[in-house]
Amino acid sequence: MKLIKPVTIRKSIAALLRGAMAVVAAAALLAAPPGIGALSAPDLDSEPGEIRVDADSAELDEGAFLDAQDAIAGAVPEITAPSAILIERGTGTVIYEKDADARREPASVTKIMTMLLVVEALEAGAIGIDDAVTVSPRAASMGGTQIYLREGEKMSVRDMLKGVAVNSANDAAVALAEHISGSEDAFVAEMNARATGLGMINTYFTNCSGLIKSAEHRTTARDVAAMSRELLGHSAIREYTQIWTDSLRDGGTALTNTNRLVRFYDGTTGLKTGYTSTAGYCLSASAARDGVEYIAVTLGDKTSNDRFESARALLSYAFATYTLVPAGPDAALAPIRVNLGKTPFIQPEIKGYASLLVTRAEARELTRALTIPEKLTAPVRTGDVIGFVTVKAGERTLAETQIIAGQSSERLGWGDIFLKLIQMLFESPENRAA
Repeated sequence: MKLIKPVTIRKSIAALLRGAMAVVAAAALLAAPPGIGALSAPDLDSEPGEIRVDADSAELDEGAFLDAQDAIAGAVPEITAPSAILIERGTGTVIYEKDADARREPASVTKIMTMLLVVEALEAGAIGIDDAVTVSPRAASMGGTQIYLREGEKMSVRDMLKGVAVNSANDAAVALAEHISGSEDAFVAEMNARATGLGMINTYFTNCSGLIKSAEHRTTARDVAAMSRELLGHSAIREYTQIWTDSLRDGGTALTNTNRLVRFYDGTTGLKTGYTSTAGYCLSASAARDGVEYIAVTLGDKTSNDRFESARALLSYAFATYTLVPAGPDAALAPIRVNLGKTPFIQPEIKGYASLLVTRAEARELTRALTIPEKLTAPVRTGDVIGFVTVKAGERTLAETQIIAGQSSERLGWGDIFLKLIQMLFESPENRAA
């Protein structure tokens, strides 16, 4: 009998697995709703053929499995993007970075800031979601990815925001900017002011779409993560960034999300793709599972598939390797007595984030130690540091969080003390015992 070499057996199994995956992918495409299997939509600014749901989708699913396996093994993924960063949204903890402060063209990732200002204008009541936006000649003239707005056409803020979030429509971005601020230039000034407020020190915008090339229009992976985190803090935007396909004009204009991960990566919540020939392929991708959300930003990839592979590898690594744990004890801290205080007890509070990002291995050996006095002496001011919570994994300290006074307690004066003594003299023994 001729023995089959182990290598040959492994190759045969691999071939069978690839064949099975191809069959599953083909079946999925056949079962897809009408129009899904052959969708082709331009990416962002001017890239043709961004969404291709065919053999590309089968590769994406196979790669997702491999990425998950690498992440479970604890290996930090190797990515192709020249600039990237991975953060946990709630705490802002940076997990991974690669040349994250290099200033680069963001292309349509610019629209994250545009959407942030739109959402904030809605929440402030400056505009309404059903307001009719009249399309200006300038907005109608925008090229690249668009929803083909016509001069004088009226469309609701809701539909224009959907056009920006899902289809990355340049014309809708300009129309919204003009509706909010009167002109795109005025809106861009607000974008830059907001960027400064978020600490985006390496960012400067010259337009609201990312379509128009400018030597000054630049940002960094770190700054993109900052504005992405801020935008995702507004839950309303998720109604748009998680849409895979939709339509406008009573079905007359079809929309397909430029972010492929919305359909093909579990838990995706957004957020924005970008491409120009000089910026390369860019992406800010966010995903949430089991109460934790991560943001992966990749800038300047050479191909569309590379950016999705880079972001997905980073997200998979985060989900497999990290988890959120409470920074303090599960129960509320007990009130602390204040000697000679007008307020006899104050409530201690843990300052800072309520949660801490740790590796799953660290979470299994986590301990918390409280350093806090049994009593204080007045005066005590709100915000005074009165103790610490120390979080350790084994012998290694992961974090030390301040415990602060949640309220003030002024010191009793001699007159206050005298009055209390008088009250005690005239109180009945029963009341004093009580």
